[in-house]
This record gives sequence, structure tokens and C-alpha cells, in this order.
Amino acid sequence: MAAMRKLQMCAVSPTGKHSASVIFLHGSGDTGQGLRAWVRDVMVPDLAFSHIRVIYPTAPARPYTPMRGALSTVWFDRYKISRDCPEHLESIDAMCSTLESIIQDEVNAGIPKRRMIIGGFSMGGAMALHLACRYHPDVAGVFALSSFLNKDSVAFQAVEERHTAGLSLPDLFQCHGTSDDLVLHQWGEDTSVLLRKVGMTTTFHSFPGLYHQLSQPEMELLRSWILNKLPPATPS
Repeated sequence: MAAMRKLQMCAVSPTGKHSASVIFLHGSGDTGQGLRAWVRDVMVPDLAFSHIRVIYPTAPARPYTPMRGALSTVWFDRYKISRDCPEHLESIDAMCSTLESIIQDEVNAGIPKRRMIIGGFSMGGAMALHLACRYHPDVAGVFALSSFLNKDSVAFQAVEERHTAGLSLPDLFQCHGTSDDLVLHQWGEDTSVLLRKVGMTTTFHSFPGLYHQLSQPEMELLRSWILNKLPPATPS
């Protein structure tokens, strides 16, 4: 097995004592720096906190089947951009292992997983769902913006098995534009419905007229949700 590559990333440090972390995964073809710049453009004054570190990793370039095998910074491969095909599990699971190092770095810095949130935009949201539902269900929450899971995703089975066993699951926060013509609003809504059906607590926000993009109202809702899940640590 090839040695695991360390992912490139950028981060927004907290203005005060670091007591929680958010890992925010970009969409296909983007970078951590690109997503961080987009968030800063959309949000005034910025997605920054007194106690939370926000981490924007970059996916390594790999051949991407929907682009006829051209190299792209994607978290995993897809057979096609559709809900109705199998998942490319080999690449999904390999990236879950690679992203593990970022989570472990935060744990090593004194941040327990219950003080972490994993999320993403588009493909980054799907990657976050695999990470949180299958590998790190003890995180504080997961968010998926303009994202979907394939209809037979192994993530649904993983959630159902944990729920049936009486084990805890992270809450899910989703946002999706009704005019999204790349990842259809219905795909995002169906993902929410199916995860709720197998036992996950989900919140789904629709944004009328929004395309496959971020918006300030959406990001303000996300900021509030993050602060609700990761409030400032109380002095012991």
C-alpha cells in the first residue's frame, strides 16, 4: 500500500482559546483555499469564531470518471453524477482513511471528537456524510450543503445499524437551492428523508432560486447551527 499523503490545507484560527474544530470540505475541482476564499466573499464578517478552528483541506488530484478520466481535485471518484448508480467505494474508503489524519491532529491538539463538526459543499458534503456516519459517528454534527448520497449508499445502512443498536449518531444540517441544476434539490431532500428514516436527526433548509452555490443566508444559518453544537467551553 502506498504511503498516505498528507493533505494540503488552510485554516482560520480562533481569536481566543481553541476548544473546538470544524472541518469544511470543498466541492469537486476546488481547493481548500478556493472554498475558504468563497466563504469569505459570501459571508460578512466571515466564518470565524473565538474558540473554533475552521480547517479547509484540499483533495489530491486524481482521475475523475465524469470528466472522462481527467485529473481533478476530488475526494473520490463517481461512475457518473447521479443518485441511481453504485458508489465508488474503493476511493471513498481510501479518502476516509486519509482524512483520518486531520481528525487525529485535532485530537492530538486536545480537541475531543465530540467538539468537532465535519461538513462540506457538494461532493465535500457527501464525503463528510461518509466520514461522520460510517467512521466518526461520535462527532458533534455533520453538515452537507448542496449535496447528496447515492440512493443505495452504504451510509444509510451504517446509520440504521447504529440506530438499531441504540448507539449515538451525529445530527445532520443540510441546505440546498431549489434552482440547483447540477445536484438537484430533490436529491438533497431525498438524502435527508432516507437518513431520517433510518434514525438520524436531520434539518433540511431549502433556498428558493439558489443555484449550485453558497449564499449569505445559508451561511448565517450554518454559523448559528455550529455555535449551537459547539458553544464556547465553560471554565472547569
